[in-house]
Amino acid sequence: MKSFALPIQSGDNPSAVFSTYFFRNTKSANLLLVLLGICQFAIFKFFYPFPDFFSDSYSYIYAALAHLDVNIWPIGYSRFLYIFHWFTHSATALNLFQYLFFELSALHFYRTLLFLFPTSKTTRIVLQVFFFFNPLNLYLSNFVSSDALFAALSLFWLTELIWIIYRPNWYHLVSLSIACFIAFTFRYNAMFYPLISVPAFLISKQKPGFKITGILLGPALIIPFILFSSNAARTMSGTPQFPPILGGWQWANNALYMREYIREDSNRFPSPQMTELDQIAREYYRNVPPENRELSSYVGNFFIKEWNAPLKIYMARHTDSIHNGDVVAWARVAPLFKQYGLYLIKRHPVPFLRYFILINTKNYFLPPLEKLEIYNLGEDRMASIAAHWFGYSSRKVSAVSKTFHGYLLSAYPAFFLLLNLFFGWNLYTFLRKKVFQQSERKFTYAIGLLSALILINAAFSIFANIVVFRYQIFPMITLLAIVLLLTDSIEKKQSAALQSSPL
Repeated sequence: MKSFALPIQSGDNPSAVFSTYFFRNTKSANLLLVLLGICQFAIFKFFYPFPDFFSDSYSYIYAALAHLDVNIWPIGYSRFLYIFHWFTHSATALNLFQYLFFELSALHFYRTLLFLFPTSKTTRIVLQVFFFFNPLNLYLSNFVSSDALFAALSLFWLTELIWIIYRPNWYHLVSLSIACFIAFTFRYNAMFYPLISVPAFLISKQKPGFKITGILLGPALIIPFILFSSNAARTMSGTPQFPPILGGWQWANNALYMREYIREDSNRFPSPQMTELDQIAREYYRNVPPENRELSSYVGNFFIKEWNAPLKIYMARHTDSIHNGDVVAWARVAPLFKQYGLYLIKRHPVPFLRYFILINTKNYFLPPLEKLEIYNLGEDRMASIAAHWFGYSSRKVSAVSKTFHGYLLSAYPAFFLLLNLFFGWNLYTFLRKKVFQQSERKFTYAIGLLSALILINAAFSIFANIVVFRYQIFPMITLLAIVLLLTDSIEKKQSAALQSSPL
């Protein structure tokens, strides 16, 4: 029979429980895992001495260097780069910090699962390998990008959310809210985190004042940032917008995927600017043959990336600069792009579902490795702005191989698909066999919130975002945890049924 850890007792004092969680029989184990992580990072850096750069990296660095209040991407990571630059210019130190922060968040999550839930030996081994001996963590942390820190912040937020359900205390409330806010400044996927937090506070056994504070504190931190970003975008473009800049581009991009297949009179658009943009789009589809568009080779962002596509053609005609780092040019056309995209989507929802949502649904369940396929976009040099920012005397970069990790990580998208399938089956079994009736009520609450997180993230990713694998690291971790916990719970029920059945 598989062994299970004993859950904590319902009458335990929250402070004593959390103190026990941190200090009893964990100090040496935690230290060992941290040391092993540092050793892995040192070996990794021997083979990959330079960070991994791509277009987003240079955008983040540009925003930090120019002290921008708003950027194409959320400004939080650029502000982090700016602050980190006060202490050191070392790119290796940046990658190490990102890696250790991710690993420490994973350690906090891992210890929480083992402490609060009855887990089998198999579950503990799988989690240990995935969290602490996973090459994906090293490659993700080697990017100059918000991906690793956003995943770490989200994982820390989720861990604190579980503590709110099981053993709520004021420091969990504060740390959860702060993690949610910082994660939101790094990536707008965190906008639904406060919504997920509401049921956790409502079911927690605390006084009404604690619950109300917990529900309101996250939005109270996020709303001023939204107003600040919107006003910064208005200063830059003349129009308040949130999400700033890229949100408008995303809506137009999504709508253009179906533009070839719908009938829409360009002369009936609400404004002459939208009419001009649509005429450019129609001309593009007439003049560029399908084999030259390569829509399938992009991750749902073809019209954002391509310079000969309608959006950037329009931007080139109506702004002073079309340079990739010119945030002002991107910002000025974003409001029009949003109006154009939403106008078409509202009028043609069925073609939108067919020609964009189906593509993004496939991308969600089998997310492309994208930038994780090849080191530094296959190039031997970094951009001059990165060399300047990190104090390199040369722009040249080197690595043991530019393509090795593409092969090494190639199975992860399929693993993500399998996790989604197992999640659906285990959740169905958990409900059909009424395992929840024999489980602790808090366990059922936790499973419900984790499931809601998975489903809301899937809907957000498919309908309003591009989908690439590095955006799904945190959902993958959540899926792995819920699949393992459900498997243990179901097996425990089956084992108990066998023991109680007559021979």
